Amino acid sequence: MAARLKEVYLNKVVPSLMEKFQYKSIMQVPKITKISINKGIGAAVADKKLVDVGVEELGIITGQKAVATKSKNAISNFKLRENMPIGARVTLRGERMYEFFDRLTAVALPRVRDFKGVSEKGFDGRGNYTLGVKEQIIFPEISIEKIAKITGMDITFVTTAKTDEESYELLRQLGMPFSNINK
Repeated sequence: MAARLKEVYLNKVVPSLMEKFQYKSIMQVPKITKISINKGIGAAVADKKLVDVGVEELGIITGQKAVATKSKNAISNFKLRENMPIGARVTLRGERMYEFFDRLTAVALPRVRDFKGVSEKGFDGRGNYTLGVKEQIIFPEISIEKIAKITGMDITFVTTAKTDEESYELLRQLGMPFSNINK
């Protein structure tokens, strides 16, 4: 079964972007190549089990096994040694990527308290967009009773768009609720 959002991309977004940006070939139309989700767990320096909990939570949210990230440098002021587990990450591609994007925009983001849309300032100048989420409990897969500590995560949408304007239009048409619709 193909993801609903992939069908929307192929049938609605591609023709719309072809018309708006005057692409000569369908291969020039930008697409999302991957979604990277990173979760830094600063308190993991004191408690190693927090990294395992973070990896498990990301696995539940994304439906794909997450891996622990390790520190590259030792920082004595933070009691941090080299190769110490300090976070979790997962990279989604293909069907899982579209399913996660769909669940993020349709279910998780509307559950954020006082939600007025996501910021348009998360573009990096090369067509990629990063979004910060303050609480992992916005995802319905996470049970509030089992949470020991509320942590946030960074979600990066990597696209083939050449400019931020193309990337903005791609994400907007796929359903990303940007705060200011009139750009």
